[in-house]
Amino acid sequence: MELSFKKILLHLGLFLLTFITTTIAGAEWVYGKSIFMEGYSWQDFFSGMSYSIPFLLILTAHEFGHYFTAIHYKVRTTLPYYIPLPPFSLMFGTLGALIRLKSPVHTKQQNFDIGIAGPLAGFVVALVILWYGFVTLPPPEYIFQFHPEYERFGLDYAQYVYTAENLPPGTVDIVLGKNLLFMFFEKFIADPARVPNLHELIHYPFLFAGFLSLVFTSINLLPIGQLDGGHVLYGLLGFRGHRQVASSVFLIFLFYAGLGVVVPGKSVDFLTEIPYPLTIPFFIGFLYLCLSGMKWKWQNQLMTAVILFSVQYFTVILFPGIQGYSGWLLFAFLIGRVLGVLHPPSEIEAPLTMERKVLGWIALGVFVICFTPAPIDIIIPIPPAP
Repeated sequence: MELSFKKILLHLGLFLLTFITTTIAGAEWVYGKSIFMEGYSWQDFFSGMSYSIPFLLILTAHEFGHYFTAIHYKVRTTLPYYIPLPPFSLMFGTLGALIRLKSPVHTKQQNFDIGIAGPLAGFVVALVILWYGFVTLPPPEYIFQFHPEYERFGLDYAQYVYTAENLPPGTVDIVLGKNLLFMFFEKFIADPARVPNLHELIHYPFLFAGFLSLVFTSINLLPIGQLDGGHVLYGLLGFRGHRQVASSVFLIFLFYAGLGVVVPGKSVDFLTEIPYPLTIPFFIGFLYLCLSGMKWKWQNQLMTAVILFSVQYFTVILFPGIQGYSGWLLFAFLIGRVLGVLHPPSEIEAPLTMERKVLGWIALGVFVICFTPAPIDIIIPIPPAP
């Protein structure tokens, strides 16, 4: 496939810009060195490479897995488009990368191979990076260089510092979640005395980059629509099986994402403050829009939105304190309104070989061990009233 010099410059320029923005983001996340701070230096910038290099290495392996498999099948495709993200606070420096297929994929096998190659390639690189990060963990005193105020509590600081009384004013407490793969590394690979607290994982660049990569890998491997996991599921089960499983998975995903968003008597901060009880019709409308990716009649779509909301609402009443993860609502909306839940049929529906079926189930297993129910929780403590 021939590439013009201008196109190569465009892809290279986007990569370099993404490298810069992720390096800036890494310096801020890991070391608290914001580019908007007075005295920001080149040394501060270079410190962010401990995050940007492993993160972009995993992302690049993922995209070129797709790319080289497409080239193998003589499917015309672009080089990866890296998507830089301005270095605003609490941003990761990129929205990822993507390739564009410029000619049709004719067979189910080709569709499967192109779809599965990316996440498996990225996952292998992520495993290596996480392995290295966990076997080279610094001693627990390492965290005191970022939080010298913790030192007065000693290594038992976690019992005292994550409270509104002890956190400095204006502190943002960022807590990362866990997935099965992280639990495996913590239990069987790392020195237990050096395993970082989930409140402090952002200060460990290899672990933080690996964690984010696992989150993005699990999103890509959701067995829905034309996500990578959707291609895998379609290859394994065909059009009808994909429609049934993907629809069920999407409903479960949407239910979990919205669980606890609308609580009796409580307003919702969704772009703007929405007072209760206006939250009820608003959220039903939101669910209705998400369900448009199911390609149902509008009556069925509306009825399902009402039933889904009702189950969420009464679950919260019956089990106070139960909570989903509202951060997934954005992805549910993008899947429902943009990507779609269903998968179009291939021209040639020949069954997969046994080797591909095994790889497909392995890929879905990767989704299970990478999926983090609540990836990032940002807490701004409110001091108690005097």
